[in-house]
Amino acid sequence: MTLNSDFLQSLSSGNDPVSRSLLLTLLLVIFTLSWYAWVTIHSSKSNKTTTTNTPPPPPGPRGIPLIGNLLSLEPELHSYFAGLAHIYGPIFKLRLGNKVGIVVSSPSMARQVLKDQDVTFANRDITEAGRAATYGGSDIAWCSYGPEWRMLRKVCALKLLSNITLDSFYMLRRKHVRETAGYLYSRVGSPVNIEEQMFLTMLNLITNMLWGGTVKEGEEGARLGADFREVVLGMTELLGKPNISDFYPGLARFDLQGIRNKMDGLARRFDRIFDVMIDQRLKIDKEGGSRGSDSKDFLQFLLKLKDEGDSNTPLTMIHLKALLMDMVVGGTDTSSHTIEFAMAEIMNIPEVMRKTLQELEVVVGKDNIVEESHIHKLPYLYAVMKETLRLHPALPLLVPHCPSETCTVGGYTIPKGSRIFVNVWAIQRDPSIWENPLNFDPERFLKSKWDYSGSDFNYFPFGSGRRICAGTAMAERMVMYSLATLLHSFDWKLPQGEKLDLIEKFGIVLKKKTPLVAIPTPRLADPSMYE
Repeated sequence: MTLNSDFLQSLSSGNDPVSRSLLLTLLLVIFTLSWYAWVTIHSSKSNKTTTTNTPPPPPGPRGIPLIGNLLSLEPELHSYFAGLAHIYGPIFKLRLGNKVGIVVSSPSMARQVLKDQDVTFANRDITEAGRAATYGGSDIAWCSYGPEWRMLRKVCALKLLSNITLDSFYMLRRKHVRETAGYLYSRVGSPVNIEEQMFLTMLNLITNMLWGGTVKEGEEGARLGADFREVVLGMTELLGKPNISDFYPGLARFDLQGIRNKMDGLARRFDRIFDVMIDQRLKIDKEGGSRGSDSKDFLQFLLKLKDEGDSNTPLTMIHLKALLMDMVVGGTDTSSHTIEFAMAEIMNIPEVMRKTLQELEVVVGKDNIVEESHIHKLPYLYAVMKETLRLHPALPLLVPHCPSETCTVGGYTIPKGSRIFVNVWAIQRDPSIWENPLNFDPERFLKSKWDYSGSDFNYFPFGSGRRICAGTAMAERMVMYSLATLLHSFDWKLPQGEKLDLIEKFGIVLKKKTPLVAIPTPRLADPSMYE
């Protein structure tokens, strides 16, 4: 759940299914009920604090009855929260309708939430859009902490996304990255939208890993890729759209803004694809099993696991589809935007570009193509990727956590069921931690050993604790290999008259406000190396 300054406009515009008169009536009803609840609850809390010496709630901006702080929130929520942290401190409270929001903006507070009290904060307060997108919260991202989540995490971490499994798909990654290089070679001298092209590459790879299907290059690929992209972008947009159902859960059944209905429609489009792929796989297995090693994919493994799984916490068909949804949505948008930010930062600083290309020429050479075996020999490129994720973490507020019981953080009472935002974006730009934090400087990661384990709360772009991103290893491989190939195979320049900017656009996934469009020129002398 995120909110922006278009909140009132989105509720009262003519395109909204709720008419202005109904909206006014609705607000009057909400005001009456909420004012009564607000007075009752705050009176109760005041009495309880007086008699039990309960620690106070975190400080924060004063809201108004019924609405709380909803109307004061700004579009770029990550930077807005960072500004409030300068006023109210590293932990502060917001009232979001009937919900309590807690924002954490320092390493010490993040440690208390994600490590010291990890189990307490391991739950999710699932949004209506999230529920619709994930078969009722049956996926690894939104599932409540417990046996079901542990089963899903085990399937992902130990089976689907283990190093052994990822190693077995190397030739598949190589195939799609080389196809991308070939396609870009055919576009030499023409502007290319970097993020769109990398989205298609990631989509090709992930769908092939999942069920052996692929989206081909060319016109057909552009059309099919555009369809997938439309659904993925539609989902991420709805996940970041202000929804009155999330702020006032009692109204969720009415779906006043139609967000759940729209998300249901997008989810059904994916579900139809999943049904086709599952039916095809079951038919293949029934008619004679796998057709050789090429047919071994994640779907085959998941179907087998479903039939042979633990009877106490079984993997159901709903779980299976939800995991497929996680892989497609989570593995495309985040990786493609990370590559886009990295390319923009590199192109913006000639010295960084020079050092990156120099390293690639020494390790790979101009008479060779990048292989995944080269990647671990490219420390400067690794530093570029880490610095990109420091400045532009894919999920700037992570996925919000939710305490399963009332607890204390930083000497303040955190109520059960509140929504916890960990502002990793602000922490990774904190001048008390990072020297010249707004400068893109890969050298800082050559001097210190930072990783993605989440053990250091100065730098944890993939989260930390039990809820750390399960796809980190896959994302690292795909981003590094793709980025190395783009830079080694082509020189890049902006179209004439265009200027590079690095302005961000907030959402559940952080994006560039203006897409990076650049013109490729071949760097390799032998044209056959692009085939």
